[in-house]
Amino acid sequence: MARKGLLAREAKKQRMVEKYAEKRKELKEAGDYDALQKLPRNASPVRLHNRCMLTGRPRGYYRKFGISRLSFREMALKGEIPGIKKSSW
Repeated sequence: MARKGLLAREAKKQRMVEKYAEKRKELKEAGDYDALQKLPRNASPVRLHNRCMLTGRPRGYYRKFGISRLSFREMALKGEIPGIKKSSW
């Protein structure tokens, strides 16, 4: 499990990105890059990092499921993810 502070920081960045999304879009279309520079750094979506919804793990993240590879494997073996089964050949 990731530290609570890291998860809170990511959530805060996500809220800031959503808050400034419309303003960033308007400034980009207008070509006003000076005003864009004056926005907070964390308002840029590039600064977000994908994390597992269950554990908060930052690496080994599957976008399609929103969880890490370790959580994915556990859930798949338990049969909690529909349509997924362990392959064998």
